[in-house]
Amino acid sequence: MAVTYVIANQKGGIGKTTTATTLAGILGTKGKTLLIDADPQGNSTSTYQALIEDQATLYDVMVDSDALPIEEAIQHMPNGDIVASDPLLAKAGKMLDGNVEGLYRLQDALELLEGYDYIVIDTAPSLDVVLYNCLIAADRVIIPVTADAYAMQGLSKLNETIKAVQKRQNPKLEIAGLLLVKYAGRSNLEKNVKEEIQQVADQIGTRLFPTAVRECVKTKEAQMNKKLLIDYAPNCTTMQDYREFVEELLAGEDGSARA
Repeated sequence: MAVTYVIANQKGGIGKTTTATTLAGILGTKGKTLLIDADPQGNSTSTYQALIEDQATLYDVMVDSDALPIEEAIQHMPNGDIVASDPLLAKAGKMLDGNVEGLYRLQDALELLEGYDYIVIDTAPSLDVVLYNCLIAADRVIIPVTADAYAMQGLSKLNETIKAVQKRQNPKLEIAGLLLVKYAGRSNLEKNVKEEIQQVADQIGTRLFPTAVRECVKTKEAQMNKKLLIDYAPNCTTMQDYREFVEELLAGEDGSARA
């Protein structure tokens, strides 16, 4: 069975897509990896240059009354395998709202999927039915955060949502940790916020990953050129930090397996 990671934070502009695509790129060097774009904005879809027109997307998998197999929505692109998002996904919440089975559409789809070692899910900055689907289908949640005055905004609500899913629908779900991104560490504000983030991680029973991801211009250039950072700038500081983070993440997985 594949290990499924959800990248989530209800605060926008937090670096979820960069984290999701870079994590997928690195994991793709270790095993067969699928990226699922669950954000109607479709930034991961754009990075992968995946199709939306005349192509099944995550919207079809989640909303199709005939339960479209997710294999039919997978696109094999130069950047890797992806299930594309679609602006219509923003309507999925209303269409599935009130339908108990609607919370399990993605889980049902992934249970029938074979051949992948890792699945990475990029999500929208919202707590909606689509995110619930992602959490119910996942094994681990990675929460990117930034060291700014609003870093804690929404974290408690997201944690409550995760705890509710753990209790009601997915007891195996775990928060893998908080990942500090876009970090320079030069200002006292950043250093103070980092300490606060560590305290929050302790409070919610998870960790702040030891590696903080620095930001460099190559990240935005890679997005502009629709390339994965691992391919566009494999030696940039941001990429170095993401590699270290993934080693920490997988070391934690090994520990879970031994436990």
